[in-house]
Amino acid sequence: MGLAAIAYDCPMLLLTRTVRFCLGEAPDELTSARHNTFAAWPSMSGLGRYYEIEVRCVGEADPRTGYFLDIREIDEAVRGGAIPLIAAAIRSDPAVDPWSLLAPLFAAVNDRVGGRTRELTWRLTPFHSVSLEEHSMPRCIVRQHFEFAASHRLNCADLSPQENRRLFGKCNNDAGHGHNYRVEVAVLIDPASPRPFHLGTLEAVVNRTIVDRFDHRYLNVDCPEFAHVNPSVENIARISHDLLKPALAQAGLNLRAVTIWETDKTCCTYPAE
Repeated sequence: MGLAAIAYDCPMLLLTRTVRFCLGEAPDELTSARHNTFAAWPSMSGLGRYYEIEVRCVGEADPRTGYFLDIREIDEAVRGGAIPLIAAAIRSDPAVDPWSLLAPLFAAVNDRVGGRTRELTWRLTPFHSVSLEEHSMPRCIVRQHFEFAASHRLNCADLSPQENRRLFGKCNNDAGHGHNYRVEVAVLIDPASPRPFHLGTLEAVVNRTIVDRFDHRYLNVDCPEFAHVNPSVENIARISHDLLKPALAQAGLNLRAVTIWETDKTCCTYPAE
C-alpha cells in the first residue's frame, strides 16, 4: 500500500519556529549573503541589535508528508514581512515602543502563511519579550525576567519526620537549601491605550513586591507568606502572583501570569496560561 492510500487521524497541532537576526544602520544588510542562519541572519555588523522572532502556527498535518507548514515558509514570512518593518523603524524612529509594532508584524507574517498564525513573539533581549496572540488582539503581552536568591525547606507540619523525609528527600534537610530563583512576569497591555506603558514601572513594582521581599531570605522563617504554606515552587509562583496582582493594578497594569524557575529544569507558571 502506498503512502497516499494510508489514512491518519490528523488533529490540530501547534508548530513553533524561531528566526534569529541582527540589524544595524546599514541599508543593504537585508540583502547580504546567508551563511549562518542558525546564529543570525543578517549577521552582526558593528554595534548592531540581536533579535529573535518566534512564530506559532496552528493547523493539521498532511497525512502523506506529515508536514503542516514548511518551516521555510515561516522563515520567509518573517524575513520578507516582519524584519523589513523592524529595520525601517530602527532607521526612522529608534525610540518607538516595540509593542506598537506588533500588530503590523503579526499581519505581515500571517498574510504570508495563509492566516495560520496563532502567536508572534519578539524577543528584544534574552529576558524581555513582547507577544501578540490571535485571540487576545489588540492587547499584547509584555514579559520581563527577574531573579532572587533564597533558601527554603520543604516540610509539612502535620506529617511525621519519617513521612516528610519520604516525600521530600534531601529537600527536607533541617538546615534548608538554596536556589537562585528566576522570575518571569507577564502583563497584558493595550498599545492603543492613552496611558503609556513603561517597562521601568513594571520593574519597580516587581522589585519592591517580590525581589526585595524574598531575596536572601529563608522563606520558611523570614517570610510570613510561607509561615503556614510549604514553599514549593508551585506555592512560590502562586503567592508571587497574588502579591503582584494588586500591586500592579495600582500602577495600571494587568497581570497575566508569573513563572518561577527553581532550577534550569523546573519551573511553574501561575495561573496556567
